[in-house]
Amino acid sequence: MTRAPVSEPFGVHLMIDGYQASGPLMTDAPALRALLEALPGEMGMHRICEPVVVSVGPNCHKDPGGLSGFVMIAESHISFHTFPGRGFVTIDLYTCQTGLNRKATIDRLLRAFRLTDADVHVQERGLRYPAEDLVAL
Repeated sequence: MTRAPVSEPFGVHLMIDGYQASGPLMTDAPALRALLEALPGEMGMHRICEPVVVSVGPNCHKDPGGLSGFVMIAESHISFHTFPGRGFVTIDLYTCQTGLNRKATIDRLLRAFRLTDADVHVQERGLRYPAEDLVAL
């Protein structure tokens, strides 16, 4: 009988849908880029590329345009999509750090986008991630 490998959780996926968002991060590409440059270090993570922020024009009625920003980190990624005309922002932070200070990170993002209302979802990822290599490389 083969024994199942010892496992550990892989990481955390933090998702925020923010309503009534306001402030410069919604429309100011350099401000959003500055947040993407600073945030990984504030969370004890490591940027592995320069952040990318692009202005996206209207795509359809549901998507009236805004800014999209992304940065890859050694621990995974952080992304934002703003919809300033709707006062809405989606935030996606995925990390293999199981010790993420969730409260501090959520509070930081709520303040940054001046959110007064948000749906916050935290999903544990890779609940059965093998604690050791299964094969020799």
